[in-house]
Amino acid sequence: MAFATPQVMAYDRAATIFSPEGDLYQVRYAFEAVKKGWTSLGVKSLHGVVLAAEKRKLSILLDVADIEKIYKVDDHVGVAFAGMGSDGRVLIDYVRVIAVRHRLVYGEQATVEYLSKAVADIKQAYTQHGGVRPFGVALIFGGVNPGGQVKLYRTDPGGQYLSYKAVAIGIGDSYVSAFFEKNYREDLSVDAMIELSIEALVRSRLSGGDEKKETLLPAFHELVEVGYVDAKERSYAKLSPSEIAEFVKRVERNL
Repeated sequence: MAFATPQVMAYDRAATIFSPEGDLYQVRYAFEAVKKGWTSLGVKSLHGVVLAAEKRKLSILLDVADIEKIYKVDDHVGVAFAGMGSDGRVLIDYVRVIAVRHRLVYGEQATVEYLSKAVADIKQAYTQHGGVRPFGVALIFGGVNPGGQVKLYRTDPGGQYLSYKAVAIGIGDSYVSAFFEKNYREDLSVDAMIELSIEALVRSRLSGGDEKKETLLPAFHELVEVGYVDAKERSYAKLSPSEIAEFVKRVERNL
C-alpha cells in the first residue's frame, strides 16, 4: 500500500532556486537580516550629503566607542550600513580597493555611482552561484562626484542599487522614512541635515516605547555616528562625540 508523502517545497535550500512566485528565498532572508540591523540613514541636498547611524548598547560591558557604522571610502565618499557587520566590513574593504584602483588607473576619483555599482555587482553575483549565500547587509553610499554632483545610493542584498534624496535602512527604516517624507527639503544646509538625521534617529528610538527621552538624550552623542561631505569642500568628514552633543542639544528643543 502506497502512502502519500508531503511535498517538500525546498525553495530556500539554495540561493539559485526560484520559488513559483518568482522569489529567491535566501535573498528575501538576507533582506530580513538588514531589517534587524541598527538603523542607518542618508540625506542629500544641494549643499552636500549626510550619513548617520545609531549604535545600541546591548550590554553594560560593551564599549560602543569602538563600534563603527560609517566609514570613509575615498576623500569624497562615505558609506553606512545595516545588517550583518561582518558582511559590511568585507564589502567596505572591497570598495575601498576599487576606489584606489580607479584613481591609479584613470588619475581621477571614481563617481559615487561607480562605487555603488561595484558593490551591487558583487552582491548580485552571490545570488547566482551555488555554494554561496547572499550578503546580509545593505549599504548607503553618499558623496560628491568629481563634477560636483551630490549623490546618495542604497545597495540591497539582491544586487539592486538606487539613487535617493533621503533613505533609511535597518530596524527603524519605516519610521525614519516617514519622518523624512514630512520634513525633507532639497535646500537644507549640511547643519540642517545633521539635525534632521539626529532627530529622526532619536524619534525612532523613542517610538519603540522601551526608552525614555530623559535617559536617552544625555548619552545619545555616544550612540550615534555622523559623517558628511560638503558640496563645496568635496571632502568627507566625521563629527566627534562632542560635536554631535551640540546637535543633540538643538534637537532636544524639538522633542
